[in-house]
Amino acid sequence: VCPPSFRTPRTMASIATRASRGLLRRASRTVVGNNGTRSFAAAADGEPLRKTALYDMHIEMGGDMVPFAGYELPVLYKGESGGVMKEHLWCRSEGKASLFDVSHMGQINWYGKDRAAFLEKVVVGDIAGLAPHHGRLSLITNENGGIMDDTVITNAGDHVYMVVNGATKFGDMKHFQEQLSTFDGDVTMEYLEDTMSLLALQGPGAKTAVAKILPDGFDLVNMPFMTGTDTTLDGVEGCRITRCGYTGEDGFELAMPEEYAVAIASKLCEDDAVLPTGLGARDSLRLEAGLCLYGNDLDETTTPTEGALGWTLGGPGSRRRTEGGFLGADKVLTPEGKFRKVTRKRVGIQGMKAPAREHTEIYDATGEHKIGEVTSGTFSPCLKAPIAMGYVETKSGKVGTDVMVKIRNKMQKAQVTKMPFVEARYYRVPE
Repeated sequence: VCPPSFRTPRTMASIATRASRGLLRRASRTVVGNNGTRSFAAAADGEPLRKTALYDMHIEMGGDMVPFAGYELPVLYKGESGGVMKEHLWCRSEGKASLFDVSHMGQINWYGKDRAAFLEKVVVGDIAGLAPHHGRLSLITNENGGIMDDTVITNAGDHVYMVVNGATKFGDMKHFQEQLSTFDGDVTMEYLEDTMSLLALQGPGAKTAVAKILPDGFDLVNMPFMTGTDTTLDGVEGCRITRCGYTGEDGFELAMPEEYAVAIASKLCEDDAVLPTGLGARDSLRLEAGLCLYGNDLDETTTPTEGALGWTLGGPGSRRRTEGGFLGADKVLTPEGKFRKVTRKRVGIQGMKAPAREHTEIYDATGEHKIGEVTSGTFSPCLKAPIAMGYVETKSGKVGTDVMVKIRNKMQKAQVTKMPFVEARYYRVPE
């Protein structure tokens, strides 16, 4: 779907390895158990924006910094190879890889023999059944079955490793703390705060680029998507690699002690196939892949079935579907384990001539009856056409249904379409 591989001239100077310059001071890790808490606090409103360990590096490379989730992060990079369109297409091009700073996200370790039992109270997925090193996308729900956040959870052997969204991490942990206070079992939450940085390397060339900083003999060929393990990165101990991402491409999330983040990112950027990429392209890439942005496409009033994420509970007859046990399960499932009927559903929208942005109203084919609203929309760099996702009345949610969208006070014809908009290329282990 995307244009063939292209090579854009790059004039970016090599970044010197300065692991000690311009970094945040190390924060102590926060440990919360069901018998009490230590030094846990949410970010206060009006608190100054935080800077990730890569802040100086972003500035040096031409990053256009914007506020996001309480941090200053690059929306794009200036220069010949920069800009949302070029950064987006780079990530989709053969042999290329995009490097994102996602250190704003919350990294949490869960310990204790009852960690899986506790997590299955607060998320909808099968955590007890996760094989060692395997992970899955899951959803944190409230008492009404509404989605508080989406999260990736991995069985890391003696603990469970969880990554939550940056904008919601303090609310998530406050919720976990409340649930821990009434949980009768052995479980401890360790929030890594800013002691660990997180990078995402995404694109068809990601495996080749990351192999250069992995130990000799590390087997990427037989590493399935949604698996992770502890490792060294560029010789640095205490790191972690997870084969996952949010672009629709093969890729990895790399966690490392924050004092080594600049060194490791710089090493990756020495590869001409790796391009530093900002939040703008990250958003358009995830939308092409049909993936949700929490706060836009999902919120606490949206259930997994409304959000077309019922699959995170498992298929018909699966343990989480039949047993429930998570907060709000009775609002999502019948006693027989079937999904309760919903009045709206998340769908893809295409066919309009202009991009339909957030809050654009969706009408039936006559243009007389409002049936929903767009939650995310953009111009697809790969399809060279507008795409959007949003919620419509369930009866109007069938693929192929004609609709109208009201853009700048004018009705435009559109159609309900399947997602992803661009074919996903997640890695599969050769048979």
